[in-house]
Amino acid sequence: MKDDRLSSLRKGQGEIANHVIDEYAAGRISRRDFIRRGSVIGLSVPLLGAIVSACSSSTSSTGASGSPSAGSSTTAGGGAPGAMIKAGISTPTGAINPVTVADQGGLDMLAQTGEYLCLSGQDLNLQPVLAESWTPNATSDVWTFKIRQGVKFHDGTPLTADDVVYTYKLQTDPKGKSAALSAFGGVLTPDGVVKKDAATVEFHLSAPNGNFPYLTSSDNYNMIIIPNKYDPATWEKSFIGTGPFKLGSYTTKSGASFTRNQDYWGTKALPSGTQFTFYDTQAPSILALTSGSIDVLGQFSVAGGEQLLTGSYNIVKLKSSAHRELSMRCDQKPFNDPRVRQAIALSLNRPAITQALFKGYSDVGNDSPFAPVFPSTNTSVPQRAQDVAKAKSLLAAAGYPNGFTTSLVTEDSLEIPQYAQIVVQQAAAIGVKINLKVEAQSAYYGKATFGQSDWLDGTMSLVDYGHRSVPNVFLTSPLQTTNAKTGTGSWNGAHFANAAYDKLVGQYIAASDIGTQKSLAGQIETLLLDQTPIIYGYFYNFLTATAQGVGGVYPTAIGHLFLNKATK
Repeated sequence: MKDDRLSSLRKGQGEIANHVIDEYAAGRISRRDFIRRGSVIGLSVPLLGAIVSACSSSTSSTGASGSPSAGSSTTAGGGAPGAMIKAGISTPTGAINPVTVADQGGLDMLAQTGEYLCLSGQDLNLQPVLAESWTPNATSDVWTFKIRQGVKFHDGTPLTADDVVYTYKLQTDPKGKSAALSAFGGVLTPDGVVKKDAATVEFHLSAPNGNFPYLTSSDNYNMIIIPNKYDPATWEKSFIGTGPFKLGSYTTKSGASFTRNQDYWGTKALPSGTQFTFYDTQAPSILALTSGSIDVLGQFSVAGGEQLLTGSYNIVKLKSSAHRELSMRCDQKPFNDPRVRQAIALSLNRPAITQALFKGYSDVGNDSPFAPVFPSTNTSVPQRAQDVAKAKSLLAAAGYPNGFTTSLVTEDSLEIPQYAQIVVQQAAAIGVKINLKVEAQSAYYGKATFGQSDWLDGTMSLVDYGHRSVPNVFLTSPLQTTNAKTGTGSWNGAHFANAAYDKLVGQYIAASDIGTQKSLAGQIETLLLDQTPIIYGYFYNFLTATAQGVGGVYPTAIGHLFLNKATK
């Protein structure tokens, strides 16, 4: 009976879907990995549950919760709907433009009124939003998305495939200035975005990509759908979207307010409205929560936020791939020698750093972007540990027996300045003097392009990277060889160029099963330990805090703060 039922469920599924089902039925992947992988390739929640049941697993929870309307990681509470929810988040660093936003405050503003084709939830599973479904072809280089019908923009205009096509052509234009090119470079070009009919869009990719739907999700935060032919440079005036809230007001560097969208296509928002206050630094935002001025603090760091962990506040803790990247210019002395880069990495006491900065709310990094939260991370690769003697020996072999002097530039955000100070102190133990410069985020990011950004141009640069549910963007944008024509390496602050690395990443991205991904991940991790263009010291938990009595708040580890189910 089980085999008959499973055979029935397979009917109509493609080659890739049936391969994933085979892997689960044979016990080669866990139930959790099956649910997650199934959501990526477009298997519906009911179908995933039916397959789990047919394979004689428990159906008490399919693992497919985790949207802003469900999931165990929303804050506790029990308040009444209809309240005005007050939240504090980091100040957006520039204009709220879907094409150019590249910071957490900005992405959070985009998602208050805009929506994505799908949502990457707290459990890393994908949830349909403006796309009802999606399927790959047999080689994962063409993905077909069905667009939800009956959706309207805030001005009453119906959502159609034309809006999706326009949005994606705009954001993938290599001649444009889209921050989303960090994800789409070498993956999708405007010519690959094809309207099949009023409700169907095909994405013809430049190469096979087993995780492509994540690039259409909230993970790729620029990709809210905007109306056909709409000028994104004017978006800040209207915040036009399809979401459960509409713009009330927006004041640059100060805050914003939103009101319930009574014509929303889905479940109406519970709050009557929301108010956001922007904060340049953490201390005043924590004071605002503890004094009752705000109900929700979108993100806080353990460093400086210890009082919020005393039990007096509701805390949402999300394991994440969020991290800091300490890049070293591989094209400039002294960091053009990988032995010098290895020496800096070996000077760091990672367990002590993570304990000092996060008090257990983080994972130690191993100098690759493969975080423990990723199912494909190869944990058999040995962990790098502090070794001052070896670091000094490497410096001597590279021609720097007495060390050297260099500079490090970073941003004033959360625990980053403290981390930078630790790097300076521990590098001094191997004879390296680092002159530290901490800048406001707007100055540090500059225009976020080579030649116009301390982030991308600094000899050493320490930058924050928000969470992603798969490592694709981390593998490509900051580490692949920079190519303006294809858009690869657009955030390559290390100026790293390695053909073997580029080839392995291409193979990893094309892979659609966990076994192959883990094998390739191990090779990539090993190569990066040898080359060390970037130091990945830790992956920290994403922490959100609310006042007691506030419930239904749904953050994502990349930094979104969804309040449509919030009560107090």
